[in-house]
Amino acid sequence: MIRVVILYAQTSDSHFDMDYYLNKHIPRVREIFKDLGLVKVEVDDGIASAFPGQPAPFASVSYFHFETLEGFQQGMATHGGEIIGDVPNYTNVQPQIQINRVVVDV
Repeated sequence: MIRVVILYAQTSDSHFDMDYYLNKHIPRVREIFKDLGLVKVEVDDGIASAFPGQPAPFASVSYFHFETLEGFQQGMATHGGEIIGDVPNYTNVQPQIQINRVVVDV
């Protein structure tokens, strides 16, 4: 299994519309990948850092679990422009994307 991690940094001038992300963007992404091995989606809303009084370094972190890397890549090859093109509708931050192989799942 692989996990695609999408990180949206939080800065003094960034914004992130969680309502749009959860109700418009994520459902569209789920639809695109539903037949390409998408297993589950998790979305975290950053609320704090490890240090009291400090903001979270990321406004949001999302996890997309796929059966294979090829399924994710196929969906991005076909619909990547649409997915990335929607980003300005909910944030002014360029997402950081990392693909991981899940080695422990307890």
